[in-house]
Amino acid sequence: MNIIIKVIPHEEQRYPTAGDWWFDGEDLHVRVSKLATRWRESCIAVHELIEALLCKRAGVLQADVDAFDKKFEVDRLLGNHEPEDEAGDNAAAPYYEQHQFASGIERLLAQQLKVDWLDYEEEIESL
Repeated sequence: MNIIIKVIPHEEQRYPTAGDWWFDGEDLHVRVSKLATRWRESCIAVHELIEALLCKRAGVLQADVDAFDKKFEVDRLLGNHEPEDEAGDNAAAPYYEQHQFASGIERLLAQQLKVDWLDYEEEIESL
């Protein structure tokens, strides 16, 4: 398996998200929105990498994750979710457990990289 991680302009994401992943055959692709520092981008990249691997191992289909995320974003525009809500934090998400684990690792990494969590979240929410 190859793992390809790229930082891209936010408007080039497949849908409104700071981090995205998908499999192309056995290759894993991760896309991270450009942020103020490489350390913040690294936190998102590691989150997406862990989430993707755990989903693959658990048999959670990428198509189900994508469908849930895209519907969640439409519902957000309709006012059904708060702006700061994350799709993976919704208990109905097909990848809820994988997202929660990845978020825990992301927080630990942010602490070690000296990323201020509140500033980091604020930047992500402003995308």
